[in-house]
Amino acid sequence: MPTPLVLSEVAKTFTMHLRGGLALPVVDAVSFAVAAGECAVLGGPSGAGKSSILKMVYGNYAADSGQIIVEHHGRLVDIAAAAPRTVLAVRRDTVGYVSQFLRAVPRVSALDIVAEPLVARGVAAHAAQERARALLDRLNLPERLWTLPPATFSGGEQQRVNIARGFITDHPVLLLDEPTASLDRANRAVVMALIAEKKAAGTALLGIFHDADVREAVADSVIDVTRFAPGRRAA
Repeated sequence: MPTPLVLSEVAKTFTMHLRGGLALPVVDAVSFAVAAGECAVLGGPSGAGKSSILKMVYGNYAADSGQIIVEHHGRLVDIAAAAPRTVLAVRRDTVGYVSQFLRAVPRVSALDIVAEPLVARGVAAHAAQERARALLDRLNLPERLWTLPPATFSGGEQQRVNIARGFITDHPVLLLDEPTASLDRANRAVVMALIAEKKAAGTALLGIFHDADVREAVADSVIDVTRFAPGRRAA
C-alpha cells in the first residue's frame, strides 16, 4: 500500500470527571496521510495535540469521531473503531511506537527488552538477541549494561534501549514521540541514520521532534497541528 496511514476527520475531546465533567476539546477534523518511505512530522506549540494524535493512531487514546486507517495483513483496519484484540494485533505487526519513556517489566534485561518485539512475532530468541546486540552497540550503550534491567539506567541510556526496541522490527508504520529528547549529539546522529534507513526500506514514519536540527534532517513534510484546533476547520 503506497499510503499505509490515513487519518480522516479525526476529533478528540477529554472529559475531566473530577471537574464536573468539564469537556476539553483537543483536536478536530484531523485529516492527513503518510506515504510509504515518508517521514511526516507533527508541528505546532506544546499543547496543540501532537502527542494525542500519535496516541490515537496507536490506539492508546480513543478517537471521538473520524477514521484512522492502516493496512494490516492486506486489509484496511480503522483503529478508531477496531476491537481491542485487533488493536493489539496491529501493534504487534503493523504499527510500531517509540515513546519518550521506557516502560518495561522489572528485572528483565535490556537485551531481552529490545529483542522481545521480534520474539513476539515468531523470530527465534537467539536471532532476536543478535539483532538487539547490534542495535544496542550502534546506539553506544555499554555492553556491561546489556544484561542488566534498565530501571537504574540514566535517562539517556533508557531512551537508547527504547529506541533499539522500537527500531528492531520492520513495522510498515512507525510512530516516534520525541525519540531524541534525552540523547547527546552522537546518538542523535545514530537515530537520524536509523530513520533514513527506515525510509529507504519503505516505512511510513510519523513523529514529533523537539530538536530542530533532527526535525529538519528527517522531515519530508510538516503537518501543522494548529490547523486542527477545535472550532477551526482544516483548510
